[in-house]
Amino acid sequence: MGDKRDYYEVLGVSKNTTKEEIKNVYRKLALQYHPDRNKSPDAEEKFKEISEAYAVLSDDEKRQQYDMFGHAGIGAKYSSEDIFRGVDFGDIFRDSGFGFGGFDSIFDVFFGRQRRRQQGPQRGTDLRYDLEITLEDVASGFEREILVPRREHCEICKGRGAALGTEPRRCSRCNGTGQVQHTTSTGFGQFIQIQTCSNCDGRGTIIDSPCKSCQGSGIISRNRKILVKIPKGIEEGSTLRLANEGEVGASGGPPGDLYVVIHVKPHKLFERRDSDILYEASISFPQATLGAEIDVPTIDGKAELRIPAGTQSHTVFRLKGKGLPHLNSFNRGDELVRVKIITPTKLTARQRELLMELAKEADQNVDKSRRFFK
Repeated sequence: MGDKRDYYEVLGVSKNTTKEEIKNVYRKLALQYHPDRNKSPDAEEKFKEISEAYAVLSDDEKRQQYDMFGHAGIGAKYSSEDIFRGVDFGDIFRDSGFGFGGFDSIFDVFFGRQRRRQQGPQRGTDLRYDLEITLEDVASGFEREILVPRREHCEICKGRGAALGTEPRRCSRCNGTGQVQHTTSTGFGQFIQIQTCSNCDGRGTIIDSPCKSCQGSGIISRNRKILVKIPKGIEEGSTLRLANEGEVGASGGPPGDLYVVIHVKPHKLFERRDSDILYEASISFPQATLGAEIDVPTIDGKAELRIPAGTQSHTVFRLKGKGLPHLNSFNRGDELVRVKIITPTKLTARQRELLMELAKEADQNVDKSRRFFK
């Protein structure tokens, strides 16, 4: 106990800090030190330290006990598991787009998955799926089935873990609660310590005839087809949350969520700029000089673009409404067409003769303008 730092010091807050402020401070620190993000050697220990501090200081009863007796009071009344029991870490990180499968299961970091299964109902693990789409998909929106590997309730035993025709029986030691209570008298008074029942490993039931399909766990691994709806105008890196499509919860807990992260493939013709798209069109010198009408590709097909006489290279023209849809809107962006004048590398004798005549006339016009300004 003497080696532990003060919980308030660990989070960098004062004793007067509110629970909401402590929550915000912890969230920032946890995102910084979570082992999935921070690969430094001491990141995991730092993450454990700040998580334990948050678990105590975010709970009114534990915080009062700590303020009165310090670490000794916490250690006498709570086991390591008890400190974290009831803390909803998923509420803090569920919509952050980071830490899928980790933040709402803090026991995975501290005690490992095996220890976690010995607790009461636990929310299932969140899953992440990276989906690659095209720019045309962004323009039209679509629905697609994806194949997600996940853990689900066994279809044979319906998640009970017992073979067909049998039922799990209530644990006689904990009377089905999954926990046993020990009372200890100390100089501070009488402390109650709650521990996981070792007879049923915290499940509250005993399975005498395990299901052969899931070996009594009630859970199997399978690939599940899930329909994903991609809205028009979705951005690169956007995250879609599909509630309850993650892994099944342990001991009757609710399932986690599935997060679909969108990646837009580079397009061979267009460059995206928010809801606008940029296209570079090549035109000839005569077209730029005399003017022309050209066809340019759009995300929906083709469009006609008028090139005025005397157009300079890198001039940008705007095709209104030919870009991508705005997300959650009926409006669309524009297509920006930048023209590039192509200089021919090979000329016929006739072409060369005509260009020489044009050059002479241009030089004569330049000489006249010089004389005019003298």
